[in-house]
Amino acid sequence: MAKAQINPEKARWLEVLGVSMPLCLSYIPIGLACGILLHAAGFNFIMTLLVSVLVFSGGAQFILASLLTVNAPLGTIFMSLFFLELRYALLGSSLSKYIKDESARFIFLFSASMNDENYAVNYMKFATDKKWTPDDGLLVEHYSLLAWSVSNMVGGLIGSTININLEVVDFALTALFLYMIVMQVQNHLTLIICFLAGVLGIFFLCLTKSTLGLIIATLLASFVGFAIENTVRRRSENPEANWFLTKLFRPKVTRMTLEDKKAQRQKQEAAKQGKAVAKPQQAVENEDRHSDED
Repeated sequence: MAKAQINPEKARWLEVLGVSMPLCLSYIPIGLACGILLHAAGFNFIMTLLVSVLVFSGGAQFILASLLTVNAPLGTIFMSLFFLELRYALLGSSLSKYIKDESARFIFLFSASMNDENYAVNYMKFATDKKWTPDDGLLVEHYSLLAWSVSNMVGGLIGSTININLEVVDFALTALFLYMIVMQVQNHLTLIICFLAGVLGIFFLCLTKSTLGLIIATLLASFVGFAIENTVRRRSENPEANWFLTKLFRPKVTRMTLEDKKAQRQKQEAAKQGKAVAKPQQAVENEDRHSDED
């Protein structure tokens, strides 16, 4: 009895959908929660959908909902979102070498629909799969954008039927940024800057009595981190061995593709076969040498 195949014709868009499906499914509960919170902040489902498509950042949308519920000034909202999303300039630069030959229109679409999660998927696939193309990466971004936007819109639609305590927004944001901090701590310097930013944040919040203190603390901590790293890299002969830049413990990551592993196995097998052939040949040569001596 023949087994049913999900993708018998090997359609590329279905293969890419299979790669991005875990990411899309993970967006559903978070997207629903974000849509409900945006509805509580005063957004209807159409505005929620527009924000999801144009912003496409869970952290930014949670912050937007939080700041709107406390009637934060527009300038504070703009500055907070700007510095939060500034990290995409660094993320995008690490993918630029894979899409540098594409058109300006393609690069614009790719950058506009990139976020942390689909960046991680694309970076892993570009680094480990030789067959992964920029078009595949763009498909991953569009699949994740569709899942996130629909989840947000559904959350906005059902938000009117659900009564939630807006204090949950603070908990959601705290959990979100703790996760982001843990994922970004790569060496001793980033760990120190995290603690410094926390202390400065508390100090400037008490000093300014507004969320503007967080922006000031972020800028100061970032400047201190940049100054320390720049000094270490200029004056140290081996910067990576310096205590500040020494990497903390992280799980080991391999970038070997499946094709590379297969080729490595073939080389090992060929080497074993070569040794097996060489032994009898060497024995024959030894016998010939002994017979000549006799």
